[in-house]
Amino acid sequence: MVQAVALVRNEEGIGAALGVLKQQFGERFQTGASIREQHAHTTTWIVNQPPDGVVFAHSTQEVSDIVKICAAHKVPIIPFGTGTSLEGHVNAPAGGISIDVSQMDKVLEVNAGDLDCRVQPGVTRMALNTHLRDQGLFFPIDPGADASIGGMAATRASGTNAVRYGTMKDNVLSLEVVMPNGEIIRTASRARKSSAGYDLTRLMVGSEGTLGIITEVTLRLQGIPEAMSAASCSFPSVEAACETVMAVIQYGLPVARIELLDAMVVKAVNSYSKLTLPETPLLLLEFHGSDAGVAEQAETFGALAKDFGGTGYAATTSAEERNKLWQARHDAYWAMLALRPGCKAVATDVCVPISKLAEAVVGANEKAAELGLVAPIVGHAGDGNFHASVLIDMEDADEVARAENFVSWLNERAIALGGTCTGEHGIGQGKRPYLVKELGGAVDVMASIKRALDPDDIMNPGKILT
Repeated sequence: MVQAVALVRNEEGIGAALGVLKQQFGERFQTGASIREQHAHTTTWIVNQPPDGVVFAHSTQEVSDIVKICAAHKVPIIPFGTGTSLEGHVNAPAGGISIDVSQMDKVLEVNAGDLDCRVQPGVTRMALNTHLRDQGLFFPIDPGADASIGGMAATRASGTNAVRYGTMKDNVLSLEVVMPNGEIIRTASRARKSSAGYDLTRLMVGSEGTLGIITEVTLRLQGIPEAMSAASCSFPSVEAACETVMAVIQYGLPVARIELLDAMVVKAVNSYSKLTLPETPLLLLEFHGSDAGVAEQAETFGALAKDFGGTGYAATTSAEERNKLWQARHDAYWAMLALRPGCKAVATDVCVPISKLAEAVVGANEKAAELGLVAPIVGHAGDGNFHASVLIDMEDADEVARAENFVSWLNERAIALGGTCTGEHGIGQGKRPYLVKELGGAVDVMASIKRALDPDDIMNPGKILT
């Protein structure tokens, strides 16, 4: 495991807070080793750093009460939704209390006429879309995992639909947040636009629990499209596939999804999902709109792809076939694991300008080969965002060191190409060394905001800022 920095513990304060929380929350406050380790679970290679206790909150007021107890004793607080984050966000490097909001899972209000809804933070994206379906609505942000809405807002998540529908920052209208002193605030109204003061909503979206705990989210919704079409197209090289993506974006074709799978991923997906796709770089697409519009989009893409050597292009409006393709894409993580049984997949993400995507992906493939690593790549190509999943034998210290070298190189390469060290995973613990390289003095401004709002550094300490 890669080591994470341990911070100074406030043993006296933690002991006092544990006693108060146990008395106030009874069985909903747990200190067993197993449940504490589960709440520091992270699908990365950073060492597990469990909290000292876990409290299951049922309401905003309870979250406020917990925060006030922790603030009084200067005890760290770590918000927890479903634990699907990838950069050590739920670790507790200074110990403290994990506030689990997974049982705050109610859809509070749906305003179909205004295309918005209000939900508690523990609602998962799949549960929300199931709730919305009979009203002809859906929430488009799809990071793959069935993450909680609160966690998605906190990490500024996005995913496969972002090329058309944007990321969480584009789809959150307002938040209810418990601040570090326990005060409850609402950052905005349901209005689609506002010039009323600082944009606190955008400040909190992506703050990773370091400025406050999200307890309600007001979301922008979309109408379920009249028609959907899924398509796949193979290419002779990653460069050809990426050049096609550039052409699609420059042409203004309104694709809903456009995903890149390198040859290694296609091979894994074929085996895992029982598909027969040509084992060369592949683009998976989805088009949304009217019947006529979807057909036109699919035809236009086919013509563009042909100019760059695309072959085997096939589009379908069959829900069964479409779901089969996208389920295979969502199962790519498990498919890649099967390429090296017994190994751990460490997924890292970067994002570059579209014009640099081919250079970045080809460079990553070459660097992995140079280091003797297996690192298949999938990407949300329409955004210039891609994920390299390094398959590592964690018992092989030399291989782990080479993987660390690769991840570091990839982060710095993305920044050098005018991109970012993280397109959607967030900073957490794992990406902190690269934030200053990317943003320079802007990080000092972030630190000033953090100190002003959280002077005792109790809100998810050790994340984002050093």
